[in-house]
Amino acid sequence: FSGPFTDVVTTNLKLRNPSDRRVCFKVKTTAPRRYCVRPNSGIIDPGSSVVVSVMLQPFDYDPNEKSKHKFMVQTTYAPPNISDMEAVWKEAKPDELMDSKLRCVFEMPNENDKLNDIDASKPAPVLNTSKQDGPMPKPHSVSLNDTETRKLVEECKRLQAEIMKLTDENRHLRDEGLRLRKVAHSDKSGSPTALALRDNGSNSLPSLLVVIAAIFIGFFLGKFIL
Repeated sequence: FSGPFTDVVTTNLKLRNPSDRRVCFKVKTTAPRRYCVRPNSGIIDPGSSVVVSVMLQPFDYDPNEKSKHKFMVQTTYAPPNISDMEAVWKEAKPDELMDSKLRCVFEMPNENDKLNDIDASKPAPVLNTSKQDGPMPKPHSVSLNDTETRKLVEECKRLQAEIMKLTDENRHLRDEGLRLRKVAHSDKSGSPTALALRDNGSNSLPSLLVVIAAIFIGFFLGKFIL
């Protein structure tokens, strides 16, 4: 019987009648509570055979404990007219009985057998049988390593600082333009046209810087991520 023994383990026993007469058989065991035998008795015709299933019930296996369980297959020639099998065995004489004894052996599969069973149960991978010339194409997306990621983070921080700086300058220049506009309204000797042109020029300069900064951010993000 091969383990593990956490469930019922079944072993088949094949009995063959090589004689020219019908034979009655009976299967006995020294541990009847531990085994279930089907069929445990019957008749075998001349030249025929029968398969007996011996089912070992679950138990706690101890490799250090030697098995003492035994089986005995007892046989005798069948009388011409059989009406009661129990009567046949009771009336049989000792010299008419034949028997074969078997000793039970418990084995646990080793780790290599377990691995082989697991590998055999796995489905085989499907291989592409079409031939391909040349190296395999590289994937389009490649993961960034730690150095490139660090560079990308530092570059983003630097560009964010530049944007904040340009935003502050833009706010400062806007305030300065508002102040100059107020001075232009209050100063009658100044030229409104010249002040307006200077105000527009000061507003267009920071806007241009913000656009350039956005272009740089898009360039670096595209370079490191894509």
